[in-house]
Amino acid sequence: MTPDPARSLSDTPRPDDHDRWLQLLDHLDLDELTETFLELVGSVAGYDPPPIPQSELRRTGRLSFSALVDGLRAGGFDEEITISTDVGVSRARAGIPITSLMTAIRHDFTVLWEALTRVAEADDAELLVRHTGIVLRTVDEYVGQTQRAYVAERERMREEEASVRQGLIASLFQEPQPSGLHLHSIATQLGLPPEAPLVVIAATDRDIAPLRVAISELERAGATVYTHHLGDALVAFTRRLELPGSRLDELGRQLLELRIGVVIAASGLAELRRSATTAGELAHLFAPDEEGAMTWSRGWARLAARNLLASGRPILGDVQPALEQCGEAERTRLEEAVRSYLRTGSVSESAAELFCHRNTLTNRLRRFADLTGIDPTVPEQSARLVVGWA
Repeated sequence: MTPDPARSLSDTPRPDDHDRWLQLLDHLDLDELTETFLELVGSVAGYDPPPIPQSELRRTGRLSFSALVDGLRAGGFDEEITISTDVGVSRARAGIPITSLMTAIRHDFTVLWEALTRVAEADDAELLVRHTGIVLRTVDEYVGQTQRAYVAERERMREEEASVRQGLIASLFQEPQPSGLHLHSIATQLGLPPEAPLVVIAATDRDIAPLRVAISELERAGATVYTHHLGDALVAFTRRLELPGSRLDELGRQLLELRIGVVIAASGLAELRRSATTAGELAHLFAPDEEGAMTWSRGWARLAARNLLASGRPILGDVQPALEQCGEAERTRLEEAVRSYLRTGSVSESAAELFCHRNTLTNRLRRFADLTGIDPTVPEQSARLVVGWA
């Protein structure tokens, strides 16, 4: 009777394979497996030079092969492999890239298979073929558990780092503020030069979500952005970098299109809290239909008006009744003339803007001063108008 090739080359072990399979496994030398593995690992990127002591690689290597051989005896793993957790956690803590770790431990199959073929005899060829699936599944389960342990540990490390970083950032906004050596230590741990200028931005309410998206884009482009909640505002700060034409430069310009408050902390971390408070106040100044960043130059007058109103001090309480003495048409022309002049600072430019003669504009400015007692051409007096009309 002719043997059935499909049956003889099956990858399913037969009952009568059991004793011989165990005999082959008994011939495996754990120390020899470990040394062969160490030679292969030395050529893996991320392990040259070894990121952990050679003695540790040897210890975990031998334990790994011991566990794998036990798994092959049992036909696979029914429970957690202790050494896989050990390897996953320790390699994560050592900073070994996941790709390097996976490449290294997948050498386990190569080492095991070559060792099995060396201890086997010619008559064992079909038996080895029938056990190929078991070897692959056993090694893959070990690799999978190691990978899961590694990923879980990296996530714990990220959470720890984030917690430490947020604690450092929070300390910059507490009373009393850190100074001197403490501030220098915080800057070092955050990776910031202590006195490097910072861009400080803030958003409130519905403007927070677009800011988070922008921060994510900046970080993907290589920037490091730190965030902190200050009252109802999300505050973010990062180093001020001049990189014309770069992706970060492009994203920085796009950031300024958002509804955010922006302040430059010229002295770095020592000025951060004050700058963040100001950025948050600027972020509250937007009218519903306004767009673009609220910088200090754009928002200072509004901020001043807001603070004066909050203190109960009227800004233009005497100006409005004075203007009501003239008709609506004249009042409109007078305010139009004064607003234009405050914006341009030039009689000629304002006259051209309003399509009137220079003398006409001058007369309107004088008439406004006569009615209200505030001369728009005198900076000390016109400041009230700038703030009141902001």
